[in-house]
Amino acid sequence: MSRAFVNEDAGKDRPDLPDLPLSAHPNFVTPRGLADLRARLAARQCELAALRARAERLDKLPEAAAERDIRWLEARIASAIPVDPARHDLTEVAFGLRVTVADEDGRETTYEIVGEDESDATRGRIAPHSPLARALMGARVGDEVTWPRPAGALSLEILSIAHADNPPA
Repeated sequence: MSRAFVNEDAGKDRPDLPDLPLSAHPNFVTPRGLADLRARLAARQCELAALRARAERLDKLPEAAAERDIRWLEARIASAIPVDPARHDLTEVAFGLRVTVADEDGRETTYEIVGEDESDATRGRIAPHSPLARALMGARVGDEVTWPRPAGALSLEILSIAHADNPPA
């Protein structure tokens, strides 16, 4: 028989999906970030249970995707390094804190340094290994830092440092 007609997936009960990549960076998480990972895991586990309860289960891809996502979430939770931002005294920018800066034109922007799974540029949440976060970490109110950007370095003045639970100053 010709190899063209052999089904190499015969006998497999689910498709192989490659695992999602895990970051090489330490997995620092805020309490909110860890709670979000746990909530995402619980939701994905519920989705998998619903997929397995379907009467028609010929398409195994959605189950395989859910299983892959669950493995990734479990790995992220297992590698989590919880950091309680409330323990910081607000004298310098640190993980989990909110910092307000002014650029050279006086425009103010507020950033929060959070775990990489929690980062979201549209909400001003940046990962600790990002160039901006690295420039800000350790700075104090009144300090000027240089953010090395692809579009050119930008000088930022630290205006305030606060806990993330507090509204920006």
